[in-house]
Amino acid sequence: MIGRLRGTILEKQPPEVLIEVGGIGYEVQMPMSCFYELPEVGQEAVISTHFIVREDAQLLYGFNKKSERELFREVIKANGVGPKLGLAILSAMTASQFVLSVENEDITTLVKIPGVGKKTAERLVVEMKDRLKGWGEGDLFTPALDSAASNAPVEEPNAAKAEDEAVSALIALGYKPQQASKVVSQVAKADMTSEEIIRDALRSMV
Repeated sequence: MIGRLRGTILEKQPPEVLIEVGGIGYEVQMPMSCFYELPEVGQEAVISTHFIVREDAQLLYGFNKKSERELFREVIKANGVGPKLGLAILSAMTASQFVLSVENEDITTLVKIPGVGKKTAERLVVEMKDRLKGWGEGDLFTPALDSAASNAPVEEPNAAKAEDEAVSALIALGYKPQQASKVVSQVAKADMTSEEIIRDALRSMV
């Protein structure tokens, strides 16, 4: 079981990051709410991981805190919710929003997440309401607004490239291509990075 990685970030292609540990590059998928807090390419990162082995693939999911990983594990315990849907859920809303949606039986909000239909939303509420008690005390998935400035040079965003990356990330999270393109065109501005576009796009759809 791979539970933790510490290494250098080689590539960032939302929602996946490539991190080199001891000469080996690990491809790790992360909820966008965790992805936002990653250091820049070339810097060191420490992430907690959830390792899944299937017949056709070995998958790593990464989180900045153990508590984030534990919430992901609780989500994917729900009947019919796999890791990909868990990733989409925790990318589309903050932890507090998800917990409140479950506690308040807010099916309307949950069904806005790609891959979550009415039956799945109802199942999430029924199965997770008791398990999520106590999770709502802190918003685990909201990135810090005033994060420390990095000493690494930051590449100026290229508007077209940033929009393309944002669309690709939304599609990877389960949104339909037409829906992803439409919402990106609505929220994107010339000076925004792909991560900023993705964040605003996800907020606008929930």
